[in-house]
Amino acid sequence: MLFGRTTLSKFVIQHTRNGRSELGALLIDVAAAVKSISALVSKGALSGVSGTAGDTNVQGEEQKKIDVLANEAMLRHCEWSGQLAGMASEELAAPYRIPEEYPRGRYLLVFDPLDGSSNSDVNVSVGTIFSILQRAEVGDAVETDFLRPGCEQIAAGYAIYGPATMLVLTVGDGTHAFTLDRESGNFILTHPDIRVPPETREFAINTSNERFWEAPVQRYVAECKAGKTGIRGIDFNMRWIASMVAEVHRILMRGGVFMYPKDHKDPGKPGRLRLLYEANPMAMLIEQAGGAASTGRQRILDVAPETLHQRVPVILGSRSEVERIERYHQEFDSGTDRPFASPLFAERSLFCE
Repeated sequence: MLFGRTTLSKFVIQHTRNGRSELGALLIDVAAAVKSISALVSKGALSGVSGTAGDTNVQGEEQKKIDVLANEAMLRHCEWSGQLAGMASEELAAPYRIPEEYPRGRYLLVFDPLDGSSNSDVNVSVGTIFSILQRAEVGDAVETDFLRPGCEQIAAGYAIYGPATMLVLTVGDGTHAFTLDRESGNFILTHPDIRVPPETREFAINTSNERFWEAPVQRYVAECKAGKTGIRGIDFNMRWIASMVAEVHRILMRGGVFMYPKDHKDPGKPGRLRLLYEANPMAMLIEQAGGAASTGRQRILDVAPETLHQRVPVILGSRSEVERIERYHQEFDSGTDRPFASPLFAERSLFCE
């Protein structure tokens, strides 16, 4: 029975009173877009939109047909109601201007319409990530309006399209998850006030890039892989889904640390993930749940954006592990770290006299 349970609409109304009703209306529009994208994703190959769209986005990445449709769904659901001054999408080179026939508002919506879309053709969980900022005045937004540090976000969230569709949201007072009831069409609050455990024995990183990592990350991962036989004295499990939404969702549900660190694979890209569309909203959600989010050298939410599609390193999750990795970066930068060496040639190794 769903009677008496908290729906997303009820939650939003309760948490956006005192002059923030327009924010509540915008969040309902975002939820409507999520439902449309969820319906499209859930059809899989039956939708007829699998495969590539034959074009590349501003990131130089090959677009999936479903990327384009998800982007359109978010634009169409959110452009009309008068809450927005503009939108910015990972799939668009420049900010999206609200059509002339619609009223303007104070809010800015930034989103990745389908994170992890490369997994969509193999039926792995994907998602939508969004962030909301506010302008001082009503009117059309320009690009510089979007270039604000993540600490100025007033709301952020993501949807994950898996065995169930869930919407995870923060409006600055905790992180809360809602599950879509397909019979009623309502998002129901199922995970109120999520907390990320401060300790963990699980980490997520793409180890195929290990040879390109900086020394602090190599040091941390080597310690985790050494398990009980290493200096940590405990065994760790490694995970990697290649979908940021799925990785962060697992961390919110049971803890862990996710890393997409700086590397030298492509010197022109100091990081792989987009600050505005991915790092900032996920960092806000993780911090609101008691976790931490860092570039390795700086809190993600304090990074001042310079461009719309700026990339940054991302390390987030259980606070104690993120702080350890930050310390390793500090020691490396100051020259006080211990150089990495194979355990076979460490002190007390098989090869010591």
